[in-house]
Amino acid sequence: MSRTEPIPAPCSPLTRYPSAVLPPTRNSPSFIIDAKNKSYKHQYSNIYFTRLAMLKRPVFERARERWKDVEGNPVYVSRVLDVVKSQLCWVLGTVYMDMPLKPNVLEDLGRDHSLPPPPRREKICSDEDSVMLEDESGRIKLVGERVKSAHLVTGVITAALGIETPNGDFEVVDTCTADLAPFAEADGFDNPCMDVDSSTASQVDEYLAVVSGLSIGGDSPADAQIQMLVEYLSGELGGQDDQTLASQVTRLIIAGNSLSSVFDGENGDEEEKKPKKFGATVQANFSPHPNSILSSHLQDLVSTLPVHILPGADDPSGAILPQQPFPRAMFGRAASFETFHCETNPAWIRIHCGADSDSTLEGGVPSTSRISRVPVTRSLLVTSGQPVLDMYKYFPTPPFTFISIAASTLRWRHIAPTAPDTLWCHPYRERDPFVLEETPDIYIIGGMLEFDTALVRPEHGSENASRRCRVVLVPSFSETGVLALVNMRTLDVLRLNFGVESMSAGGGQAKPSKETMQEG
Repeated sequence: MSRTEPIPAPCSPLTRYPSAVLPPTRNSPSFIIDAKNKSYKHQYSNIYFTRLAMLKRPVFERARERWKDVEGNPVYVSRVLDVVKSQLCWVLGTVYMDMPLKPNVLEDLGRDHSLPPPPRREKICSDEDSVMLEDESGRIKLVGERVKSAHLVTGVITAALGIETPNGDFEVVDTCTADLAPFAEADGFDNPCMDVDSSTASQVDEYLAVVSGLSIGGDSPADAQIQMLVEYLSGELGGQDDQTLASQVTRLIIAGNSLSSVFDGENGDEEEKKPKKFGATVQANFSPHPNSILSSHLQDLVSTLPVHILPGADDPSGAILPQQPFPRAMFGRAASFETFHCETNPAWIRIHCGADSDSTLEGGVPSTSRISRVPVTRSLLVTSGQPVLDMYKYFPTPPFTFISIAASTLRWRHIAPTAPDTLWCHPYRERDPFVLEETPDIYIIGGMLEFDTALVRPEHGSENASRRCRVVLVPSFSETGVLALVNMRTLDVLRLNFGVESMSAGGGQAKPSKETMQEG
């Protein structure tokens, strides 16, 4: 008679550590469109004027400091039309990219007259593109090799140092943007000199889980690996190490595209025009109840940990940014849990970890752990990826990548500069909520084509030089099976790959596998 090894059991019961959502700071923008601002009668030009007014001072101060010792004593010209020929100077304004391949409204009008639309372009950049700098007075063309490598898109507020040429162009020798804004949170746990009593506090790792692109109801369902994800985060999957790691996950963020977009048939638009009845000609790989399936998964998740869900480009939500939160009524019983949060896209979230052991979990679940943890508060900026995907069309690849574009948005202090030029957004009149007055500790971007991560630091000489922002690009889970875990204490990232052999839409391992991403 064969003997089997006993199943290993933890020495103490596993308990999920509590965390809390804090109110936003004074400078954190709100992406909620209230009844007062829900108007579409305003001109979009107001956004550009407001954006320039909000970012002009930080760009001006940084440019003045950067070029104060430049040979030739360049002077600042307050209006781009007042530059003097053959005189070294610098100007400040909003970038406009004149691109022949940019989408044209005439194409939309032609489509209304039954003209076939042109195929979608992956890139809209070409050798015929030109860069303009404009302010309230007018517009001037920027030329030179420095402009080609400056990594600029429409809507960026920048300063340009150079000389006006005889034909009226501005020959650029250097550019300057605002760089990273002051960090939202105080320099607490990141400070190595912080006094921590090791006898009463242990450095316990706590993780934020991030997933994007569940795409429930799509033509290539990933039901098996989604079920694996739910069971893993609930602590019902894997061995002792897996369950220990799952117990350290304090929250889950679903960054867009939870439901699949409408699937086009083989005949494209002709297939969509055919009248369809509920339940008629249902394909074998299509679920007629995607929202019910999503609600069921969410109910299993929110009963064990807090969940934040954002709408995405494929979800049944408004197409313009910022997308408003899902109605809670969409999600049935999951909406009755206090641990369930419907967020805007983009969204600012402040999370406090390291609460005392006698506190309770969100939702009233008591914590029995007696471990004293080092408190840390992190500010998160989360988007579902539309701004980065739109800016990706502006640049040739290589050398530009998704992660370099995401890092540039932090240095520009604007997460969606191409709105409203090539990215739909609400016509704000008195403010631009996409301007970053604070830098988050963690910048999460869902809906990406691949996983990537990096630490973004201010330039040398900045008062925030010791701080850093963790940028995490999260791809579609239904295609890749990737779950990202961000360490709230160290900002390191764990990438977990889920897959079910011969059953997974994205392919992959027959069990979860993980990889650690640290500095860099």
